[in-house]
Amino acid sequence: MKRITLLLAIFVALMIFVACGGNNDNAPNNDTSNDTTTNGTVDNDVTTGGTITAPESHHINMAVLPGPSAIGSLLLMDAAVVDNDAVINTYNIQVLGSPEEVGPMLAQGLIDIAAVPTNMASVLYNNLPDGVTVLALSTMGVLHILDTTGEISSMEDLRGRTIHLSGMGAAPELALNYVLTMNNLEPNVDVYLEFHGEQPQIAALLSQGVAEIALLPEPFATTVLMQNEHVSHALDLTEEWGRVQPDYGLVMTAIVVRNAFLAENPQAIENFLNDFAHSISFVQNNVDGAAALAVEFGIIPNENIANQAIPRTNQVFITGADMERYIMGYLTVLHGQLPQSVGGSLPSENFFYRP
Repeated sequence: MKRITLLLAIFVALMIFVACGGNNDNAPNNDTSNDTTTNGTVDNDVTTGGTITAPESHHINMAVLPGPSAIGSLLLMDAAVVDNDAVINTYNIQVLGSPEEVGPMLAQGLIDIAAVPTNMASVLYNNLPDGVTVLALSTMGVLHILDTTGEISSMEDLRGRTIHLSGMGAAPELALNYVLTMNNLEPNVDVYLEFHGEQPQIAALLSQGVAEIALLPEPFATTVLMQNEHVSHALDLTEEWGRVQPDYGLVMTAIVVRNAFLAENPQAIENFLNDFAHSISFVQNNVDGAAALAVEFGIIPNENIANQAIPRTNQVFITGADMERYIMGYLTVLHGQLPQSVGGSLPSENFFYRP
């Protein structure tokens, strides 16, 4: 027990380091803890011995963070309202206030599955006593460079400029550094980075004209663009990443399961992948419905912002070999700059779910 307590204390300290600078995945919302339970019904049939039977439903406790990482789970938060016939399992989904909460809850068995920043998935794998397995990728890049000068239309246009952002040493800075370097721009030599504590502070600096250029994630980027006509969208960091690294994308959110739950409940995980695929499809094809749920569950503050922001959160459902290639490419980039950002070392192949 003393060993587990010590490990949890060390882990929480590491999480604070990884998530430093203001939780880049968090939405501008005051309500940071919501519990939602859904009761899905079954319409997926499997055939065994000539008899058609429905897969058994399981209950899963899941955690998400406010912002893009939560968007992909919206259907599971309220399947009965939207499309309950698509969902097999039942879910209790908690919207946590910060990434530091996830690790201890997984370690204690309080949650089974979590949507987390992709590099945090590697930190969990390297530091939790029983480890985690990645099931899927759910969010690609959500980072945007906003501009008040009207002079930024390429990465080269950033030469000699200052970019305001949050999270020194966190994944957004490391992704930006990579894209800058691949465009022959040395961070803090050719392009200066100025850090602030929280995303709302950066948004305020843009609105006040104090900051000319900033890196912001969704939905903050959309919020600023909708509220200030003097701010324009300059560059999509996901697109810029793709220009310099076409082999693997900028992958921001991964779905992980604690290994003990995976070992004991393999059918629950197969059901979850079915359910989560339906949820992602719902978000991709029903933005209005997704926006309403995002507001209802406190993910995004209002539907106007949600309608504009959700398509820009790049919700995906990627599993298998593509998931492995994308994640390892991305983690290798981060590890090359700051090994602590992925938990000290790159994960091995048993990091990935292979049914």
